[in-house]
Amino acid sequence: MSVQERKQREQADRERLIVATARELAEQQGWDAVTTRQLAERIEYSQPVLYSHFRGKREIIGAVALQGAAEMAAALRAAASAADGPRARVTALARAYLDFAERNPAVYDALFQLDGGLVFADEKTPEPLKDAFAALLETLGEVAGEDVHSGLFTEVFWAALHGLATLTRAGRQLTGDAERRVELLVDRLAVV
Repeated sequence: MSVQERKQREQADRERLIVATARELAEQQGWDAVTTRQLAERIEYSQPVLYSHFRGKREIIGAVALQGAAEMAAALRAAASAADGPRARVTALARAYLDFAERNPAVYDALFQLDGGLVFADEKTPEPLKDAFAALLETLGEVAGEDVHSGLFTEVFWAALHGLATLTRAGRQLTGDAERRVELLVDRLAVV
């Protein structure tokens, strides 16, 4: 291994460490606790080293969001592929989405609530974000109906899932009805 390859590997390792530490800190204490000073102390590097990888918290949030989008896409695809039939796939997809949001609140916030400097719904949208949408589209496209554009249908279904996830996390819905909400969403919106 050349010196250059070793340096590149070490740089990539440091970036992964920074992102993992930021994510862990955000999940434990919230995004307000994620500061370059706090990260530098936790990973035992100086703040200038952090800035050599990321220009600031905004870019770190963006990196966590991209990592989370890739994880979400994988979870959605796994859930949908394990189900049999269109209705079961849509139901599994919805459950997987809501489960991801519940299990990863800081990542979900990085994806949809915080400014990570990422562009959505544009040709400049990073691939992990496009792939997360594609993971929804792959299953929802089969139930969109012939009279509706599958991308538009996916956006509406996703908006409903996002609303459920956000309201649930905020404690704005009665507990115990989560499964009924998913069933209602699938029955009424994704008529299969």
